[in-house]
Amino acid sequence: MLVQGCVIVPGDKSLTHRLLLLAGLAAGRSRIRGALTSLDARSTAKVLRCLGVSVSPLRAGTEIHVTAKGRLSRPREILHCGNSGTTARLLMGLLAGHDFPASLTGDKSLRRRPMRRVTDPLSLMGARFGRKGSPLPDRLPLAIRGGDLRGINWEPEVSSAQVKGALLFAGVVGRVPVAIREPNGRSRDHTERLLRSFGYPVEETSDGWIRFQPSGTVEPFDVEVPGDISSAAFLMGAAVLATGGSLAITGVGLNPTRSGFLRVLERMGGRVTVTETGTSCGEPVGNLYVRPGSLVGTTVTAAEIPGLIDEIPMLAVLATRALGPTRFHEVGELRVKESDRLGLLAENIRAVGGEAAVQGNDLVVQGRRTPPGGRVRTDGDHRLAMAFAVLRMADGARVEVDDLSCAEVSFPGFREVLDGIKGR
Repeated sequence: MLVQGCVIVPGDKSLTHRLLLLAGLAAGRSRIRGALTSLDARSTAKVLRCLGVSVSPLRAGTEIHVTAKGRLSRPREILHCGNSGTTARLLMGLLAGHDFPASLTGDKSLRRRPMRRVTDPLSLMGARFGRKGSPLPDRLPLAIRGGDLRGINWEPEVSSAQVKGALLFAGVVGRVPVAIREPNGRSRDHTERLLRSFGYPVEETSDGWIRFQPSGTVEPFDVEVPGDISSAAFLMGAAVLATGGSLAITGVGLNPTRSGFLRVLERMGGRVTVTETGTSCGEPVGNLYVRPGSLVGTTVTAAEIPGLIDEIPMLAVLATRALGPTRFHEVGELRVKESDRLGLLAENIRAVGGEAAVQGNDLVVQGRRTPPGGRVRTDGDHRLAMAFAVLRMADGARVEVDDLSCAEVSFPGFREVLDGIKGR
């Protein structure tokens, strides 16, 4: 199958969440252009409206207006975060510095995801969860009451941009210092970059600490959100698997903590040319030009995983078409995503005729040349659905995905975009 065309991917998911939440802390009207308008982003907008913030409807191609008072208001209803772990965890950081009670919940998938990684440090900062004397909650639904906070030095067990973002947001609202040192590689730094753009000093020390001081102010802003490189990864995968042609993807965010996929894809033999064109939201932006390539297996180290955690499904699917084995080290975190992403990934690779095994916290995929074929079970996981939909680009492939509609969580219109880049 050939690939062709020039496409623009939806706005960056991580940045959209953070910009909406920060706009909720600004006294006045903020304007956000190019934002993601997926179901997850709408969950963040919905909870902000419950907290007294005016957020215009999230529609593709429409500028979003957020009008706020500088502080959130006590909600009159339960804050439903849908399927969005980013919404729930970052929101808890904001609520920790507000002296009122609130309750959070989510859909069935989100209610399975761990929250102690956020409730533990926030409780040490002074936030209260559930009833006094009861164990800290590890799952939604949960109740939180914020108030006066104290600073914290925190070393999480897992590198997580959501945990880091929650603590930094708590520092902003509570006006207290925060220091974080991640254990195994640097996670996405969107929060740090955005806070610096508002004048907050966020420093990174040589021994791995990120240190924040509450001396800035969130003012109303007007920004353009770059395209999401995690969404672009699926189209890059499609182009690499094609039998010919080329694909251009324009206006993509090139944050160094998000570009691990590009480095691994290059090691595997993917042919991608990157051209930087400017900056947006304090981050580099550019264009990607992708052509089909002959893939080889590789080793993805534990230190690389935080910078490409969302792209592992796509890389694992590409590994099924590579020469030799590919090993992903320490990817146990995939067990607590929207699904047991690790187990389902291996199961579905085998279901389409591939060879994959979970060995402790590692995933090992052996490449094969025979055309893939079979039915994929996604359990509503958007990244699994998109990765295996891309596998249909492989020569002779006959792959059926049980639910591609769940791609709307992060990539509205994915099916149409994927069909649109197929050449004749």
